[in-house]
Amino acid sequence: MASETFKASRLTKGNFLFRTVIEVTENSVIRRKRSWFALNEMSIHLSRVASVRIETGLVWSDIRIESTGGSDDIESHGHTKADARRIKELIEGAQTRIIGTAPHAGG
Repeated sequence: MASETFKASRLTKGNFLFRTVIEVTENSVIRRKRSWFALNEMSIHLSRVASVRIETGLVWSDIRIESTGGSDDIESHGHTKADARRIKELIEGAQTRIIGTAPHAGG
């Protein structure tokens, strides 16, 4: 699976100068948020994603990717509805592949 990158709209809260970027790779989902002097990056391994929640408004969607590990969840505001659905689809598809290739317990 090739990684895909999704950028939030500049017209939404918190994204005017530095847009939030969500990247879904073969192994993890990564959120990158720049500021003037720093880069905040969070990642969750796809096997540790508990759920993906999308809250859709008239134009933009907010995404919340919840972790099973008790760590901070990944949140991003201002994505298109299509991008939000694609992020969820990629994560759920990757989880299905991970579960399908996991060794079975027992005998």
